[in-house]
Amino acid sequence: MRGARIRAIAGRRCRPETTNSRHALPVAPNLLNRQFSITCLNRVWLADITYLPTGKGWLYLAAVPDLATRKVVGWSMRDHMRAELACAALIMAIQRQRPPPGLLQHSDRGSQYAAEDYRQLLKAAGMRQSMSRRGNCLDNAPMESFFHTLKVELAQQRRWATRNEARRDVFTCIESYDNRQRIHSALRYRTPEQMERAAA
Repeated sequence: MRGARIRAIAGRRCRPETTNSRHALPVAPNLLNRQFSITCLNRVWLADITYLPTGKGWLYLAAVPDLATRKVVGWSMRDHMRAELACAALIMAIQRQRPPPGLLQHSDRGSQYAAEDYRQLLKAAGMRQSMSRRGNCLDNAPMESFFHTLKVELAQQRRWATRNEARRDVFTCIESYDNRQRIHSALRYRTPEQMERAAA
């Protein structure tokens, strides 16, 4: 890299907090317990929320990747981060994947994931809920890694005037690049789509 005069893109410090774990809502135990080496399709889904800056304010992104394939099976974008944002991403994932009962769905302790509407969706789909320990982002490390890469490679290279511009770019990034072309060392340098076909 030095010889070619290129350097890696470095991340910047973040500002808003997307996790409010100071609430009186029910909190699920950490059933995943950092067992990230999952090879079976639709066995474990992760979930989290991040934010993207635009000229019209923050755009919030909720994503649901399958841990075995790293494929983002559900996502949603809104100008708020209420429970409806997280619910919309989960609904997309359920409709796309039709997972069997017993799937473990892991997130942080944010109020969006502890909300009654979200817990009812999980119950209706026969899913088990798991949550990270308080203030421990490493309990959801693959999810944090996905958002970090998205921000460094996309958000920090763009200046979006509107939320719609950001939505368009994020959609293209997730559906055209991340799910179909990006290789992962955790998948032995295969893409999520290749891994999904192999797992199926």
